[in-house]
Amino acid sequence: MKKLILTATSAALLMMSGAASASQDLAQKNACLSCHAVDTPVYGPAFKDVAAKYAGNQAAHDMLVAKVKAGGKGVWGRRIMPANPGVKPEDLDKIISWVLGLPGTGMDVARQ
Repeated sequence: MKKLILTATSAALLMMSGAASASQDLAQKNACLSCHAVDTPVYGPAFKDVAAKYAGNQAAHDMLVAKVKAGGKGVWGRRIMPANPGVKPEDLDKIISWVLGLPGTGMDVARQ
């Protein structure tokens, strides 16, 4: 039974890391990683900090989609987030779901 549980857990982790990797690749492709990193602030906040800030907020996904598209300022200090209207909606949905689902943020289950 232990072996079965370990095998299932390993398979789940591999699938999750593949999905995370694909979403992180989308973030790279769309230049998100020019200003953000997963664990540390760059120009903008770390993605884990974004996820922690909005943990439990059911409106966060749609609000962040709108913020990425339109840009914004004042949420993380004086820095400005430029508008990103060219990001495909399906890519943006996957990137935001990935960010909000980063482990340890309270929203570990990505939006389906």
